[in-house]
Amino acid sequence: MIKILLVDDHPIVRSGIIKVLSDDPQISVIAEAQNARETLEKLEEITPDIVILDITLPDESGLRVLEKIRFKYPKLPVLMLSMHSEEQYALMALKLGASGYLTKKTLPEELINAIKKVITKGRYITESLAEKLADGVDINVNKPPHEALAVRELQVMIMMASGVAPKEIAEKLCLSVKTVNTHRNNILLKMKMNNNADIIKYAVKHNLISQDE
Repeated sequence: MIKILLVDDHPIVRSGIIKVLSDDPQISVIAEAQNARETLEKLEEITPDIVILDITLPDESGLRVLEKIRFKYPKLPVLMLSMHSEEQYALMALKLGASGYLTKKTLPEELINAIKKVITKGRYITESLAEKLADGVDINVNKPPHEALAVRELQVMIMMASGVAPKEIAEKLCLSVKTVNTHRNNILLKMKMNNNADIIKYAVKHNLISQDE
């Protein structure tokens, strides 16, 4: 039995996903969460085989939650299921450690197949995203600037935008404060920004963090 923690802030959406997954006897949603806080609390209480995680949550970006899960539970697969198109967030989610990325327009059969593939093979990439990655061109069309950052730079950027101090970032990522500051300078240069305020504004605008953070 594949045990799932389902994270989405809309009860109707969660009910629909549960109904779809209930058609497969090998899959069971053992817990639900509607925001970032509940997600992390549930993971303290249960041990799912996979987390299905929405990007848009009311209290914190799903991408930030993904980072926290990867840090605390590095072997736990996370499948992103989002209203946003692949072009917007798929590559970034994969860089941050997601096991796959699907939009909410996905057919029920593909969602079930993705869950099973992630469990057995570790990662699921749709045909359309695979083509874009293979072409190396389409994925860059209208590509947001933060996708040009290295994975570590993106992690530092999101944590900085969330108000985490350089010393704490260094501790969480096992880096020196000097290295964190180097990443910050690279981020400002690549993103053509002047200061942390610019980083925060950008992160909020692109849903990398919640406005409440």
